[in-house]
Amino acid sequence: MLRRLYDWTMHWAVDPRARLALFLIALAEASFFPIPPDLLLIPMVLAAPSAGLVLAGICTVGSALGGALGYLIGSSAWEVIGDPIIQFYGAAHKYEQVSGYFNEYGIWIVAIAAFTPIPYKVITITAGAMGMPFLPFIITSILGRGARFYLVGGVLMWGGEPLRGFVDRRLGLLTSGLAILAIAMFLVIKLV
Repeated sequence: MLRRLYDWTMHWAVDPRARLALFLIALAEASFFPIPPDLLLIPMVLAAPSAGLVLAGICTVGSALGGALGYLIGSSAWEVIGDPIIQFYGAAHKYEQVSGYFNEYGIWIVAIAAFTPIPYKVITITAGAMGMPFLPFIITSILGRGARFYLVGGVLMWGGEPLRGFVDRRLGLLTSGLAILAIAMFLVIKLV
């Protein structure tokens, strides 16, 4: 079953509509959607390594625009949209903590969240709600998200066909390792 899902994903990754889907998922993830765009970016670059930098660019633009949307939600629609999104993700207690981090670390919190798997939507909405100046926010978002997605795209592009062959041969092991890593990251985020 895992092999069929992988084959289907790799086939779909080269479909012309996949780029639009990548853009829309990156946009949505930065403002309200729970699934990171990396889950589509990775198979798309593995399926077409020469397009790695273009795909990373699509992801970066979508994510930066989504960050701007999240900021707008926080600054203009906190009570109607922002707070319900934070509540939906069970992050109300984290919101207070993140607000304290904004006061202490400012733009560095945006930079760290933009590059790491920290739920970016919580940061974008909080930045807007706390009145962080927009220009430093969006510049940091573009740089942080760009660094993250270009790193993924570049490494996979550099690995090219040999990397895809490795993934093809070791799919089960890699999936297990990624699942363990995801659970560990979830636990770290919950404990922090």
